[in-house]
Amino acid sequence: MKKFTSLALAAALALGALPAAADYKDEYRVSTVVPAPFPWGIAAERWAELVAERTDGRINMAIYPGAQLVQGDQTREFTAMRRGVIDMAVGSTINWSPQILELNIFSMPFLMPDYAALDALTGGPVGERLFEIIEANGVIPLGWAENGFREVTNSQRAIRTPADMSGLKMRVVGSPIYNDIFTALGANPTQMSWADAQPALTTGAVDGQENPLTIYSVLNMHELGQSYVTLWHYVADPLIFAVNQQVWESFTEEDREIVRQSALDAGAHGIEVARTGLTEDDQSLIEQIEGYGVTVVRLSDEERQAFIDATRPVYDAWRDRIGADLVEMAEESVANR
Repeated sequence: MKKFTSLALAAALALGALPAAADYKDEYRVSTVVPAPFPWGIAAERWAELVAERTDGRINMAIYPGAQLVQGDQTREFTAMRRGVIDMAVGSTINWSPQILELNIFSMPFLMPDYAALDALTGGPVGERLFEIIEANGVIPLGWAENGFREVTNSQRAIRTPADMSGLKMRVVGSPIYNDIFTALGANPTQMSWADAQPALTTGAVDGQENPLTIYSVLNMHELGQSYVTLWHYVADPLIFAVNQQVWESFTEEDREIVRQSALDAGAHGIEVARTGLTEDDQSLIEQIEGYGVTVVRLSDEERQAFIDATRPVYDAWRDRIGADLVEMAEESVANR
């Protein structure tokens, strides 16, 4: 009997079955900022579902939205994952940029004019370089999803020129480049979490904010007084599927491939959802927002250029902070898209 048990043990080790049974956690905690029905949450849930299905339940991923694993401070998510407090995440490049400065490339004002430009960055040498940097910092990146292009909204007036932003109190995300951008445009930026932003918009403590239109739509921001939307595509917010390095190394090679491929598949689905109704051949989400009585401004090329010119000093100042070589690589990718 003892000899049989030893043979069975050897066979289990050879097949890679024992580590999954003995060393895998009962649950892997996955951090996100927003849940479904936002595209972000949909992508995270799809990832967990695919992994559970494809590993026959060996890897059980539980989604924790609202950045609750870091007490709501989404800018701490990357550090928490690196330290093992969080096992996995579908995280925003904006929220991780305080720790990975190069991720600010997606927040360079008006670098990416369209989805083709965004895809050229995430799917090209810039994306590869960013993944190398993230992995060097103890986190394994697997694939991309998307929160979307960030558009500007407010309760006071239609924004067509930089002068229209003068004096507006604007909620911005917690990354320094956003303060710089909105200050350059003459607004008064205030950094706050989204949990604080919603009541601030309701009471008029702030006049406006910037977010993808999927966020605007799901949260019914027209009911928060956000009656004016300007489509300016000034920055985008790609999302990254990632795993803590120690967790990643605990998986068998077979399961690593399953987790990675599931992230790629979930990311493709998330991107599709994030762009629905917002493309040149499908404006249905924009039309839905207009149906609420919201004024939606579509900038002409000349009008958009005025914003580019106004924020160029910010772009130039951040070039060296991010890395001139990476910025040049991004500019070439966009130009050749």
